[in-house]
Amino acid sequence: MADSSLQSLVADLHAHLEATAELPVETRASQYLGEAEAIAEDAVGPEVPESVVAKRVEQASMLLSNVEETGDSEADDHIVAARELVEAIESEL
Repeated sequence: MADSSLQSLVADLHAHLEATAELPVETRASQYLGEAEAIAEDAVGPEVPESVVAKRVEQASMLLSNVEETGDSEADDHIVAARELVEAIESEL
């Protein structure tokens, strides 16, 4: 199981990705972000093993790597924050 600090980081990652769903982003970026958000959601919760968190965060990171611009500055800010959280999570694992 992931510790509370790691759980908090993963929840924040999911929240940033989820927030992009309500913003007017480009279609292709929206597809990657939607998939990343769903994958990150699988990693949220106190009962999720660290191995699952690691795999899901890695998958979300790979999806995020396909998004350069979204066409919306607020969504771009969420993506920057999500990428920073991925790095923080990876350093905790």
